[in-house]
Amino acid sequence: MKRHQSDCSSGFVLAVIAALLPAMAMAQTYPSKPIRIVVGFSAGGSADLVARVAGSKLSEGLGQSVIIDNRPGAGGNIAAELVAKSPADGYTLLVAPSAFAVNPSLYRKVPYDAIKDFEPVTTISTYMLFLVCHPSLPVRSVKELIALAKAKPGHLNYSSAGTGTTTHISGELLSYMAGVKMTHIPYKGTGPQLPAVLSGEVALAFGSTTVVPFIQARKLILLAVTGARRFPGFPDAPTIAEAALPGYEVTSWNALFAPAGTPAAIVKRISEDVGKGLRQADALEIFERQGLQQAAGTPEALAALVAAELARWANVIKVAGIPLQ
Repeated sequence: MKRHQSDCSSGFVLAVIAALLPAMAMAQTYPSKPIRIVVGFSAGGSADLVARVAGSKLSEGLGQSVIIDNRPGAGGNIAAELVAKSPADGYTLLVAPSAFAVNPSLYRKVPYDAIKDFEPVTTISTYMLFLVCHPSLPVRSVKELIALAKAKPGHLNYSSAGTGTTTHISGELLSYMAGVKMTHIPYKGTGPQLPAVLSGEVALAFGSTTVVPFIQARKLILLAVTGARRFPGFPDAPTIAEAALPGYEVTSWNALFAPAGTPAAIVKRISEDVGKGLRQADALEIFERQGLQQAAGTPEALAALVAAELARWANVIKVAGIPLQ
């Protein structure tokens, strides 16, 4: 009987080793070809920028080319689905913004499971948003904006980088907390979103750090920032919480993911190489210039962030009564 149990145990161990061998071999030879980072937004936006910085550093660390593949549309869902269905071999990765954790509660049908379909790799950056308006809009504060929105329900419109992005949800949260109605105009990424407010096609925008040069050039008026603290570059601009709505706060992030099942050794290597690169002076300088905070961390830390964000935005969307897409 004991011999039979021993044989069974040995067989189980051999089976486990056999199952692990392909992944171990893959990790040892990785990478043997170029790596693709898919971005769910158009070139020129915040997600695209951090993907290119992270991709450059990953290329240096791995000694392989890294290609950025922009697949805009559906608030990043198109790109996320593509990566979720890609081989789990470390050659197709996803850079996703906060919308990754918002979309599951905003869309009736999301083509991915934010927990089950991905391996968290590392957070890349965090940043606050800027509430800006076209100079022709007769408001210069959040309180004046709210007063105008109350006087003309639905008249004011704001652009976003796409449905489900934080540039969209930030507006919905403000509307809910202020008790006003504004019209949301989604675009396919920050690239096309920005010209809309610069031209006056839309009155407002919750912009990423790409709006900073236009604020400095006075082509856009900065009303407030969405973070918990003021932005160092514009110390006179209040937070929305300070200006009119206590408790309002939105901090955005961008992070790197791999398809579920990607070998842990590969995930760890990518995470460490990207993190090491992002801490270098040239990367930090680019991020600082764009108002981004370097936020590289462990896969476990990113997993915790995604879980917390999924719960937070599900509650906000439900309480605010934001209609499903």
